[in-house]
Amino acid sequence: MELLLLAIAPVTIVILYIYFKDKFEKEPIGFLFKNFLLGATVSIILTAILGSLGGRLIPLTNETSIIQQFLQAFIVVALVEEFSKYIIVRFYAQRNIEFNEPFDGIVYAVMVSMGFAALENVLYVFQYGFATGVTRAFTAVPAHATFGILMGYFMGKAKFSKNKVILNLTGLILATLFHGAYDFFLFINFIPGISIGAFISLIIGIFLSKKAIKRHQQNSIFKF
Repeated sequence: MELLLLAIAPVTIVILYIYFKDKFEKEPIGFLFKNFLLGATVSIILTAILGSLGGRLIPLTNETSIIQQFLQAFIVVALVEEFSKYIIVRFYAQRNIEFNEPFDGIVYAVMVSMGFAALENVLYVFQYGFATGVTRAFTAVPAHATFGILMGYFMGKAKFSKNKVILNLTGLILATLFHGAYDFFLFINFIPGISIGAFISLIIGIFLSKKAIKRHQQNSIFKF
């Protein structure tokens, strides 16, 4: 029970943070929960399928190859995972009538991301224990939230723009780049001290996420 709480707690904190940042027009709890569940089920299943295919097409034959680790980080892991989340936001949340202002892109992208992160976190914590849960609470979970915010910022703009395709794909690409950078620096841990790059990329991502949240808050059609 303690491990389950440890795995779920950081996800819950992120969800509440984003929920209360949506100051002017709260989203329905039921629809938020559906997006969370889709993130924890459909996105996970898609990731497993696409990740398996990606692993076969781009195999890791040499763990000390920087090029192979780069491809693993950015394509096999980051692009696969972010695309699996993107699909839910793009074809489920974004088409719903409740998605009625740009900030909603952030809300629903984070909900899908936290569904994904919740199941992933539970699996990791139950497999590797308490220390892993604590570490992921301050690294992997905030990272997934950051990727979701960056993706959702552009997907929120896309809903109300003529350039829907470009803006939606910009969100996917940006999330993939930050996710890939975070994983890449962790994957090449055979280079001493290089893992600090993961935390630098996360800090930059958090900084940009805060600016994205503030900008959509300021431009909310429900502000007045």
